[in-house]
Amino acid sequence: MKRRVAVLGATGIVGQRFVQLLAEHPWFDLELLMASERSAGKRYAEAVHWVLEKPMPRIAYELQLHPIDIEMLSKEKIDIVFTALPADVARDLEPQIARKGIVVVSNASSMRLEPDIPLLNPEVNADHVEVLEAQKRVRGWSGVIAKVPNCTTAILTLTLKPLVDEFGIRRVVVSTMQALSGAGLTGVPSMFILDNLIPYIEGEEEKVENESKKILGSVKSGRIEFNNNVEVTASCHRVMVLDGHTEAVFVELNRKASVDEVAKALEEFKGNKIRGLDLPTAPSKPVVVRKEVDRPQPRLDRMEGNGMSVVVGRIREDKVLNGVKYVVVGNNTIRGAAGNGVLIAELLVRKGYA
Repeated sequence: MKRRVAVLGATGIVGQRFVQLLAEHPWFDLELLMASERSAGKRYAEAVHWVLEKPMPRIAYELQLHPIDIEMLSKEKIDIVFTALPADVARDLEPQIARKGIVVVSNASSMRLEPDIPLLNPEVNADHVEVLEAQKRVRGWSGVIAKVPNCTTAILTLTLKPLVDEFGIRRVVVSTMQALSGAGLTGVPSMFILDNLIPYIEGEEEKVENESKKILGSVKSGRIEFNNNVEVTASCHRVMVLDGHTEAVFVELNRKASVDEVAKALEEFKGNKIRGLDLPTAPSKPVVVRKEVDRPQPRLDRMEGNGMSVVVGRIREDKVLNGVKYVVVGNNTIRGAAGNGVLIAELLVRKGYA
């Protein structure tokens, strides 16, 4: 039976990605689109400035935009709500929706670090859904909240997980070159970014450093414990690229490994946490390794695996850190946001939470 789903914050870039990915999804029926009061009452096609590479799905074209209304979500028997809301709005709204017995898959940064809120990158930590039973019991919700990680973190941890499993990791240094779409439709004025690079993204470095340790952590007694054996430090920068975050990653390993061994671990990573679940959005290869000296590149590699795979290249020995260094590219609005959200929802369906 298909689940009835809604998208809150449907007009922004991440909201548009949710609409695109849900419009013809085999498990989900897109029933409701909600946005700000200024867009309410309009047809989706009238209100949204569609910026994605493929045309707007016909099913969404005529859907009416509604103001955010929790009672309407209940009345329409919505099973899953995908939210692309500002953190301050989501902080108050999402628990109210969960209390109504609705599953919330949220792209907002609020509550990401709370120990009973799973922060999911499914191939890496699908087992963290175990905390949802404790979440419901302790908070008194009949629904649940699961969080999508920060886009940079999602791309990074997909490459760190196989290295943690095979060799162990002590320290990670990452320097990012992040696409404009990560800042939203109107996030970076052209006069600021043309012929330029902005070496600061508010709150981004802290998100990468903290969220990575949670995603690589473990569940104990109904709580997610951070992996404090891994130290992560980040420097984040905005560059003049439309889509696709590029990250230069430097990793100190617990045991020495050759470049070939590291490449093999990355290439063979299948995301065992979701193996056998047959999730429609999961890529067959979560991590793709390229051998060319000038790859990956965001323009060429951001749609690998329909935007759900990350592409790694330039794997080299790092003699300073006694480890390896490499470059990874991932699609920030798909793998790093809406696509990961849809994959999380599929996981929750398979695990009986939605």
